[in-house]
Amino acid sequence: MAHQHADRSAHPHEHAGHGHLHGLADPAIVTTARGMWALKWSCMGLLVTAGFQLVVVVLSGSVALLADTIHNFGDAATALPLWVAFALARRKASERFTYGFGRLEDLAGMVIVLIMALSALLAGYEAIMRLFHPRPVAYLGTVAVASVVGFLGNEAVAIFRIKVGNSIGSAALIADGYHARVDGWTSLAVLVGAVGVWLDYPLADPVVGLLITAAILWLVWQSGALVVIRALDGVDPEIIAELRHAAAHVPRVQAVTEVQARWVGHYLRADVSIAVAPALSVAEGHAIAKEVRHQLLHHVRYLSGVIVHVDPADEAGEHYHQIPAHMHDGLPAHAH
Repeated sequence: MAHQHADRSAHPHEHAGHGHLHGLADPAIVTTARGMWALKWSCMGLLVTAGFQLVVVVLSGSVALLADTIHNFGDAATALPLWVAFALARRKASERFTYGFGRLEDLAGMVIVLIMALSALLAGYEAIMRLFHPRPVAYLGTVAVASVVGFLGNEAVAIFRIKVGNSIGSAALIADGYHARVDGWTSLAVLVGAVGVWLDYPLADPVVGLLITAAILWLVWQSGALVVIRALDGVDPEIIAELRHAAAHVPRVQAVTEVQARWVGHYLRADVSIAVAPALSVAEGHAIAKEVRHQLLHHVRYLSGVIVHVDPADEAGEHYHQIPAHMHDGLPAHAH
């Protein structure tokens, strides 16, 4: 049967009538570089924030602010596994890793979610301990200022990371952004606790700490679900619908029989099977496949590689590729 496909990776080609190129710069390299840029500046912002808080901890002796400072240093540290994943993702595919190293980003995302979960346990432990053993806090005004600085620093980093993560399709960078937001809320808990102590309500701090622990766990669930779904090759059904719609509207495509997609780091790869008229030549089928690929790259965000399979309309679908039970070379009966 006729079976043609477009190249599996994004590569340079010029479309007649449009005069533009796709794949001249590898989209994985471009978006990875942007992710590393976001990590660099956000990490520097968190280190400055945590450094300021550390000075206040030394002056005030605030255990709550110390825990928040540790969280902020930890959030800066989460940039390391993601940085390594982005750096390795820029390496070219090899004979062993034929799809490249983009899946390392999923592993980094799991590490980040684990760190978030540990942060939640630490925050919950500290809140429970302070609930039963309230501790006095000196220099409440200074502690309050440091907590606000911690919140603003973390929130700025969170907005930055989430925005870049959404723009390049990085679930791990988005999770890291939510981690920064969690630590910002922890900073606000220090402020609320300081105000409570000032108003002679020493239990206000641990109670708010427990509420924030619950919020952290909710974010762990949300971010963890996204990272795990990516790791299991899950994609949003809307992406499949977009692929199917774009392929079906290419002239001379009679049907779109199979559509599959998977994330490799923060970019998509897809396999699309189309049916065309059986009388077409191999060259004509190949031309249609090229146009399908061209339209998919135009209409589906984050898509960097497409394989297009072409079948004759009277034998379209995966079941036509199956070979019934048979025997040969002395082997027992088997099917493919």
